[in-house]
Amino acid sequence: LEAQLAAMRKKAADALPGSSWSPLELNPDLPPERADIVIVGGGVVGWSIAYWLKQKERVRGGVKVIVVEKDPTYSQASTVLSAGGIRQQFSLPENIHLSLASADFMRNINEHLGVLNEDPVDLQFNQSGYLFLASEEVAHIMEENYSTQRYAGAKVSLLSATQLKEKFPWINTDGVVLASYGLENEGWFDPWTLLNAFRRKAISMGAIQCCGEVTDFKYTTKVITTTDGEHLDLRRIKSVKVQMPNSLEYQPVECAIVVNAAGAFSGKLAEMLGIGFGPKDTIAGIPLPVEPRKRYVYVVHCPDGPGLDTPFLIDYSGVYFRREGLGGNYIAGTSPEEAEEPDTSNLEVDHQFFEDKVWPSLACRVPAFEKLKV
Repeated sequence: LEAQLAAMRKKAADALPGSSWSPLELNPDLPPERADIVIVGGGVVGWSIAYWLKQKERVRGGVKVIVVEKDPTYSQASTVLSAGGIRQQFSLPENIHLSLASADFMRNINEHLGVLNEDPVDLQFNQSGYLFLASEEVAHIMEENYSTQRYAGAKVSLLSATQLKEKFPWINTDGVVLASYGLENEGWFDPWTLLNAFRRKAISMGAIQCCGEVTDFKYTTKVITTTDGEHLDLRRIKSVKVQMPNSLEYQPVECAIVVNAAGAFSGKLAEMLGIGFGPKDTIAGIPLPVEPRKRYVYVVHCPDGPGLDTPFLIDYSGVYFRREGLGGNYIAGTSPEEAEEPDTSNLEVDHQFFEDKVWPSLACRVPAFEKLKV
């Protein structure tokens, strides 16, 4: 077929000398027609999956992996809109072990994601630790979590209110009974750099990048019966439809496996396969419990604020802040109440939310922030 197309192009060129027009020209941005694995979502999770798949393949090029991302600007991607924090202060051992492994990976990132003849990766990993503050009401939970964290291998220290004030004199310790401080492997980094490092490495190993949106699936259906007598439609994906941006053109991609790495939009992607639309009180009627939630992150300036030793502080009120760079800038925010969840159809920032919900708690905990500017 390719030889026939080439012959037709040559015939057209001979008939129209001096013209660059060519019939049946293929869009060079179209993904391949076939792949072993299609990853939907090109954020840090999607490209990490692509990297590890290529890392684990037994024969170079043995697994054909395509990563499909609908927004090449990443303007609405959770990866680049995040605060970029990493911690081991969790209540579940699984989360702690995963985070410890991630911290080790990041400390030695160029051993994993370095590419020959390319600049080394600099994540700007700031290991200033997390600092959780607890009131008398929740101090016992912090003590339980501390035991779990230490047993799992995390380097964490408990501080009394007096010890906290000695270590961080800029903190107002009113209402604080106990604090938990991460001594190593915790802090923040540049998530955009991490995403690009995974993408660059995965592409160098043979993963294929595609700018487009998965809009449909083709699949076969087989009815199975569970031990409870429940009938289930077992669907096996045969191909995905990749719609090209700003175009009517699309490409069906045959594949064996599809990985849903669409982040906040994973639930919507699952709905395309009918997940969650079965009869209620059945497995088929359970939707994928992932939906987008909008959070406001504010950049504030306070020249007299906490210095270079500032940890990623999380107050028991829910308000958090961390240092951003070296010029007296910080990022801060908090999660809204369930009944106050903001509209997710846009990324507009509610400045009144900062005035009402963030600033009062921030200034109470760090008096210097009374003079901040957003």
